[in-house]
Amino acid sequence: MRFTLKQIAYFVATAETGSITQASERVNISQPSISSAITALEESYGIQLFIRHHAQGLSLTAEGQRFLREARALLVQAEEVESAAMVISARVAGPLDIGCLSTLFPLVIPELLTQFGQRHEAVRVSALAGHQTELFEHLRAGRISLLLTYDMAIPPDFDFIPLGPVPPYAFVGATHPLARRRSVTLRELAEDNFLLLDLPQSRDYFLSLFRQAGVNPNITGRYQYIDVIRSLVARGDGYSLANAQPKNTTTLDGRKLAYLALEDSLRPLDHGIVLLKGLRRTPTAEAFIGLCQDLLRDKPLPGTR
Repeated sequence: MRFTLKQIAYFVATAETGSITQASERVNISQPSISSAITALEESYGIQLFIRHHAQGLSLTAEGQRFLREARALLVQAEEVESAAMVISARVAGPLDIGCLSTLFPLVIPELLTQFGQRHEAVRVSALAGHQTELFEHLRAGRISLLLTYDMAIPPDFDFIPLGPVPPYAFVGATHPLARRRSVTLRELAEDNFLLLDLPQSRDYFLSLFRQAGVNPNITGRYQYIDVIRSLVARGDGYSLANAQPKNTTTLDGRKLAYLALEDSLRPLDHGIVLLKGLRRTPTAEAFIGLCQDLLRDKPLPGTR
């Protein structure tokens, strides 16, 4: 684009007053600045906008009159854009795109969307599920405004607002020899078949738990979907680890699971909100963050036990 809105505004002021002096007074800018703006427009497009009359001001050429019509329309559109931006920045309304870690999504997002819709009917929330790495890229690219996830390898260009700890636990099938236990150690599970949630960051976290406990897992399967792992564990293929215990112990194919607390001293994950550092938050995003803090901070997740 070979012009600025300031140059267009200076041109319109000069055309309407017929004088650089009067245009200078109208827009409160120096006469040389207005002259330079007009000259820059003329040279940029190779047209003459004004006829200079000695001691009698300026008059528009035919090309200048046509340019004036378009310039006025452009300034009106610019004012409309500015007004729209001011409305967006002041109201909790319009679209809001968020992301959520796939394992957390079914446990927290439905309740958040229901509650937010009741509080703010003018907002349309779109929620995207994914793994940690892809959600970070969506946030950097501006495709989402914020995301809910765990504090796993948060990059330095993001801010993390913690909402509460979520300790790890083990789950086994209902017929597993340990199913009647309330708790277990990783050492007791180490020789059994371990089905790993093989997602970026998640896999590293779960494997780090075994290192903390000083044992090596017997990994016999790697899967990217927690519901697949739940179904395989329920039919007796081994055990797995997770951080948020769903209220439902029944898998998608109707089998039963047992959840076991881990007796090892292991670092829990914090769940929370991730935002791009330094990004100005809209009132809509602030309202959603406020709801998350009201509903989730140091409280059980909505879909968990």
